[in-house]
Amino acid sequence: MSELIDQSELQSRAARLVAAARKAGADACDAIAVTGVSLGVDVREGKVEETERAEGDDVTLRVFVGKRTAAVSANQLDDPDGLAERAVAMAKAAPEDPFAGLADQDLLVKDFPELELLDTRELTAADLSEIALEAEASGLSVSGVSKSGGAGASWRLAGVVLATSHGFQGSYMSSRFGMSMTAVAGEGTAMERDYDFDSRTFFGDLEAPAEIGRRAGERAVRRLNPQKLSTRTANVIYESRAARSILGHLCGSINGASVARKTSFLKDKMGEAIFAPGIQIIDDPFKRRGAATRPFDGEGTSASVLNMVEDGVLQHWFLDGASARELGLKPNGRAHRSGSGTSPGATNITLMPGTKSLEELMAEAGEGLLVTDLIGHGVNGLTGDYSRGAAGFWFENGQVVEPVSEITIAGNLNDMFKRLVPGSDLDNRYSAATPSLMIEGMALAGS
Repeated sequence: MSELIDQSELQSRAARLVAAARKAGADACDAIAVTGVSLGVDVREGKVEETERAEGDDVTLRVFVGKRTAAVSANQLDDPDGLAERAVAMAKAAPEDPFAGLADQDLLVKDFPELELLDTRELTAADLSEIALEAEASGLSVSGVSKSGGAGASWRLAGVVLATSHGFQGSYMSSRFGMSMTAVAGEGTAMERDYDFDSRTFFGDLEAPAEIGRRAGERAVRRLNPQKLSTRTANVIYESRAARSILGHLCGSINGASVARKTSFLKDKMGEAIFAPGIQIIDDPFKRRGAATRPFDGEGTSASVLNMVEDGVLQHWFLDGASARELGLKPNGRAHRSGSGTSPGATNITLMPGTKSLEELMAEAGEGLLVTDLIGHGVNGLTGDYSRGAAGFWFENGQVVEPVSEITIAGNLNDMFKRLVPGSDLDNRYSAATPSLMIEGMALAGS
């Protein structure tokens, strides 16, 4: 791995930029150096369709002159003094931002935990081709699958260094492996497609390619000959893959920047019950091998595991330095770096499971819609109004009756959160993890 990413060189770049910025007159500054390499292979109908290798190498300097700030980025660091002087000149011409600044020194990370972010295995294009072809062949072998929509496999390695003018320097490397397969069932205008995928930090944690392909094929075949529903009110169950979007809507609404701008429908709900009793939602930046795990945030701030929702009650916002200052609160290590600045957000967030399986939720609901696919965004962050296109299966007496499509689900997130019932089938692989979720009494618009 050392020949692909030189961490000592990244550290040197960041340190040189910080020193150059102070020399150029910055009151404070930080620099982030990011480098990475990725390799991906796409196959279709038994042949390699595309092989793509990408390499990135960027450094961004952010400077503060009083309460004015500016940032500049470069791919090469041939002239750190010139880059720093340009950044300082830009900052002097920028409007003041009363909430700008580096993280307080006493909030910086002092000890860096071992989080198992790096698998040293390096995959070749031949390795990835073999994985993708196996997944595709498995999907095509499912009875009823008529063609492949393509399969892919990928490998990525990244290195990050953050240095600040008040003495912080941290670095880490991470890896990611992934694969997917899309299957098509039926013919002509009656064709349906679906997919399956997996993505992990360690290669050995990936599911078998044949399993990914088989599930993609079976999901596509199940969707054949979908019916349309009449407009009605019904119980809705989101399977775990679709349910992650509900968690995403929550994360957007408890983002400190949205709260500070007063663009969140939950802006006045801190300390109140927004879910039913018993609901627990945890954000864990230190989840081993997690998709969003990191030893420090985009400002070098220390963090802890947060119970965002405890027994249904909202306990925290996601806060970076700027949003925390604006709200008069303390940052909680949720700063995400976006090159020129930071924004708050979740890390590995999990809606903890309940005790009932998906089948038991369906039996309890009696009849309703099992959502397997969602279309569009359709959520008003200011009001919580919710409207999403959906497809899935209608069930009766707890059993799937037929596939359905061209449905719109409507409601308001305030009410949906309070009626939400989690299943036991937690899919814990991704940065947003949920089990299946049942919500009673949703409005369905159909034919």
